[in-house]
Amino acid sequence: MTMLDTSLLALWPMIVAGGFGVGFLVGMTGVGAGSLMTPFLITQVGIQPTLAVGTDLLFASITKASAAAPHHTFGHVNWRIVRWLAAGSVPGSIAMLALIEWLEPDLTTMAHVIKTALVAALMLSSAAILLYPFLMRGKWIEGARDAGDTAVRPLPTMLLGLLLGSIVTLTSVGAGAIGVVVLTLLYPALRTRHLIGTDIVHAVPLTLVSGLGHLSMGNTNFTLLGLLLVGSLPGIAIVSRLTGRLPDWFLRIALAAILVFAAYQLWLKA
Repeated sequence: MTMLDTSLLALWPMIVAGGFGVGFLVGMTGVGAGSLMTPFLITQVGIQPTLAVGTDLLFASITKASAAAPHHTFGHVNWRIVRWLAAGSVPGSIAMLALIEWLEPDLTTMAHVIKTALVAALMLSSAAILLYPFLMRGKWIEGARDAGDTAVRPLPTMLLGLLLGSIVTLTSVGAGAIGVVVLTLLYPALRTRHLIGTDIVHAVPLTLVSGLGHLSMGNTNFTLLGLLLVGSLPGIAIVSRLTGRLPDWFLRIALAAILVFAAYQLWLKA
């Protein structure tokens, strides 16, 4: 089931609703596009893991791009950090794609590998979301600096990018939650909005390269992608007007709980 597939049109209410829900949560929390969408496609819609990952990566690149432009406009992006992240993540993504192509695993084996990796990535993402506010307390936010005033650490940043590139290409999870937490550890003086803006902008080329790689292998369904965007874009637009109504701690606990539940559902089907 690749490219255009009209059989999915029968499931359009569920897919559009899922896209809306994920878009709503991403708009509120800033993370979760890959963490929530791929498990939803596998466990609820019944999509093959390889196809779910490939389609979700292109979905994430479009939704991240829509959020990246405002962050750039408001100066919330450290482009030097983005460049060093991409210097690791893009080659890491290409290497993972080449490894998958070279190994040529059968669908059953690949599905098991992706599900297992997804469970681990989801649990790590959940822990990362819960740990983030604690890392930003006290000494972590003292002397916070603007995006352009922070000294870049090239090697650790590139290694982080390499790790993210590999994880995201295999599972579609990690570009948001894991990335922003590790960036916090590497750059504790960088303001929160600049950490998030930098992470979102870096996720655009990473998910695009990964998504195009999966597209070249036939792991994309454009009917599914279109239905997801129909639901998610309005969800993001609506929640942008509601931001601040709910406390941040509540949103983080809710998202972490959803990720753990998604990991549990995948584990049952592994």
